[in-house]
Amino acid sequence: MVQEKKLVDEVSGWLKIYDDGSVDRTWSGPDQFKFMAEPAPPHEQFIDGVAIRDVAVTHGGGQSGHHVRLYLPEIKPEDSQKLPIVLHFHGGGFCISEPDWFMYYQVYTRFARSTRSIVVSPFLRRAPEHRLPAAIDDGFDTLLWLQTVARSGSLEPWLEQHGDFNRVFLIGDSSGGNSVHEVAARAGSADLSPVRVAGAIPVHPGFVRSNRSRSEMEMPQTPFLTLDMLDKFLALALPVGATKDHPFTCPMGEAAPPLEGLKLPPVLLCVAEMDLVRDTEMEYYEAMKKANKDVELYVSKGMTHSFYLNKIAVDMDPNVSAQTDALISRIKEFIEKH
Repeated sequence: MVQEKKLVDEVSGWLKIYDDGSVDRTWSGPDQFKFMAEPAPPHEQFIDGVAIRDVAVTHGGGQSGHHVRLYLPEIKPEDSQKLPIVLHFHGGGFCISEPDWFMYYQVYTRFARSTRSIVVSPFLRRAPEHRLPAAIDDGFDTLLWLQTVARSGSLEPWLEQHGDFNRVFLIGDSSGGNSVHEVAARAGSADLSPVRVAGAIPVHPGFVRSNRSRSEMEMPQTPFLTLDMLDKFLALALPVGATKDHPFTCPMGEAAPPLEGLKLPPVLLCVAEMDLVRDTEMEYYEAMKKANKDVELYVSKGMTHSFYLNKIAVDMDPNVSAQTDALISRIKEFIEKH
């Protein structure tokens, strides 16, 4: 007789965990949002000016076991030089989402086209099966893979022919923004030549602390971020026994290495005015300034956490659409400056 497995924990809509350790990430929230969490297949021909393919990552003489999604904008006659490479870490509280989800596909095809950059988005290992630092290790491994491609060529023709390894930018949203800080800090103490990390762009990073901030108490909860999601995802993702004061989630806190001692590239911190975690993101910004880091701040007025991923809102609400355009324009400006 087959023992029926029991549900031991869930994050509404997104994730169910069973007593046998299995995890079900089938979307179980409102049907109208389901399409955003479904995979968009790659296409090597240019559609709307962008081609996409999924590639197995190898470096150091063997398979490192993960894949990346590449977005290549159609090369134009005016592209006299090679294109910057943007290494993107997806969000999802370290527990859900994939780079091929439609919500990312629709943003990053547009991003590659608008910023004239090649986007490299790794499939990161997810908690609770793989607790942190697994996702951060995968992010840094992808940077090492770029170094392998830059040194030996021919491993990845799109990057080899069109990518500028001297202008690699790290970008990530939500928990991916936490990975941006961690990977940038690791890169600062490693020899990645000829790869140069030219900038870091945490977008609505999940910087928090054990004590609730005022914005967590006062800002609206959305399908993309509720306090329950925040607490549960981080409890599943952080190393066993760690609190939200861990450096992965509180890089500006006392438990984290002093920011002064880190070699970081220029940073563009993108914040949403109505984000639950806005106050703690601002604490990070103030701590970076105090540590004399090159940090710029961009605030999306009236917007909530990861608003640009909600394709329904982007399509239906002219304000959300305009704020998405403005965010991409500001990131483009930062990339062009560095």
